[in-house]
Amino acid sequence: MTEVPPGSPESHPQTNSEQINAEDLLNLLRRKERNWVEWGKACQQLQKAGYSSQVIFEETGFEPIQQNQVMVASQVYTSLITVGVSDEVRSRFETSGSDSLYELRILTQEERAAAAEFLVARNLNSEGAHEVAKAIKTFSRRSRPPEGFTNHPGDAVAYQYWKLAKQHNDLQERSRLIARGLMFAHTQQARQQIEELLTGAFGSTQRPAPRLPIYRLEAEEDLPRLLPVVGSLPLTIADLNQVPKTDYTGAFSIVKGLREQTFVAVPGWQVVLKAQDPVVILCHSNQLPIQQNNKPEEILLIIDRSQQQWDGDSYFLVEESGQLEIKWFPDSPDVSFLGRLILVLRPKKILDEALSQDVWQIDE
Repeated sequence: MTEVPPGSPESHPQTNSEQINAEDLLNLLRRKERNWVEWGKACQQLQKAGYSSQVIFEETGFEPIQQNQVMVASQVYTSLITVGVSDEVRSRFETSGSDSLYELRILTQEERAAAAEFLVARNLNSEGAHEVAKAIKTFSRRSRPPEGFTNHPGDAVAYQYWKLAKQHNDLQERSRLIARGLMFAHTQQARQQIEELLTGAFGSTQRPAPRLPIYRLEAEEDLPRLLPVVGSLPLTIADLNQVPKTDYTGAFSIVKGLREQTFVAVPGWQVVLKAQDPVVILCHSNQLPIQQNNKPEEILLIIDRSQQQWDGDSYFLVEESGQLEIKWFPDSPDVSFLGRLILVLRPKKILDEALSQDVWQIDE
């Protein structure tokens, strides 16, 4: 089950009196009557009726984050009742524990029921629920349980500690992880697997394999885009046409270029990623249409050759007197566009180039 999003942005709810009595639900929340399961259902009904989470907060004092927690947790509770849990679990979560059930939202209904039984049996709080849910989710991705461990929630958590303990050489940290694993282990087989690490902690001197230096790209800017370079102004239309369109393949946007082709890497900003046929032209800032009083510097002009429709807010690449020029047209002109200028990239400004070579000086 996915997390219920905060309330809709509508500030003027349009309720259907035949479906719900909004005022009764608001009073239930204001007075905190019944239990948190009913609060979650009331919040969900009000949001479906058009009340935003902010309006509910102003009317009842229930903050949006609280609304989301009790709504999600009440759905988890309902799924527990549907699957079937013990009376002890039912009574435990009827009156409290919405924060714990909220953590179980990432699990299937059967996994939630097993996890809830384990939480009550071990008297674990929301932090323990988070740990148990995460371990079960990770454990469930395996095609079959590892040797010595079962699908029980306790064994799932114990297995995570068993794996972590195997990776640590530090005696104190290794012992702490082993103790945590033994605390959660449910079956005797799982306990034996973990207890074997106790002898390994003192008797083995074999060096474990190092971790792989794995890193995942998170932001699009982390993956630069290679763009073909046409050359430096002045250029002709023949220079532009001899650069073929670049194809990007795979998750890493790999480029297969010609032997004589030159490329430059630019950050993966949205304006660059959206370009269909981008090329780069080198020039100096004083060659741009609008002159500035700044000191001239070398810049990159990124042109998307696929964009050839006039736009009064854009500059375009055109041919003039046999050479390429960047022009702006207040009205649609009677000339052919060779592409739209989508970005002017200036180099990183270095205040003191000599100083930048001495990293230790910069660090100080």
